[in-house]
Amino acid sequence: MTRILIVDCQPVVREGLRRIFENEPDLRVCAEAEGAIEGRDAIAAVHPDAVVTDISLKQGDGIDMVRSIRRHHPDLPILVLSSLDESLYAERMLSIGANGYIAKDASSEQIIACMRRVLAGDISVSDAVGRNMFQRAATRKRRTPSNPIERLSTRELQILQLVGKGLSTRESAHSLNLSIKTIESHRQRIKTKLSLRNGTQLVQFAVNMFVADHNVGAGLRA
Repeated sequence: MTRILIVDCQPVVREGLRRIFENEPDLRVCAEAEGAIEGRDAIAAVHPDAVVTDISLKQGDGIDMVRSIRRHHPDLPILVLSSLDESLYAERMLSIGANGYIAKDASSEQIIACMRRVLAGDISVSDAVGRNMFQRAATRKRRTPSNPIERLSTRELQILQLVGKGLSTRESAHSLNLSIKTIESHRQRIKTKLSLRNGTQLVQFAVNMFVADHNVGAGLRA
């Protein structure tokens, strides 16, 4: 029996995933968590065979959580399930240690198939992301980003996400264990890269970008 830890801040998502996994005879959900700190504590307490996590979490985020899991549990399979833009996040999450990335609007069959590939030791992403990764590997260079958001570093994306969740500079610094000055520097670089004139435009952009993450995918409601 494969024991799975689900980390997601939305109870309805956790409930939907539990139902999906436990319809399989060999999969069971051994624990749930809504935040990164709670998720790391659950790993230490119940020793799951795999982790499914979102990027947007309470008490930190999935990016730092994946980094932490990979550092302390190098062989633990990690599947990222998120409604954030796959083209922006999938490769980044793989590069820091995730084994797979799937969108929240995927069907239950797709989620199960993705989980089984991850459990088998394979990397699992959508066909579109796989093609992009292969093309870059073949040409040995990264294409020039057409979307300005792609110019942001992973840390800058983290901070933009926190802005979209309504966190202040001080709260963002506390969440990421960084100084206020560092957060302010990142925010300024984000505004420059996205051609935003002030903090108000930054907040508006971040809220519009991440509002979709509050919608639960059809596959989890089925």
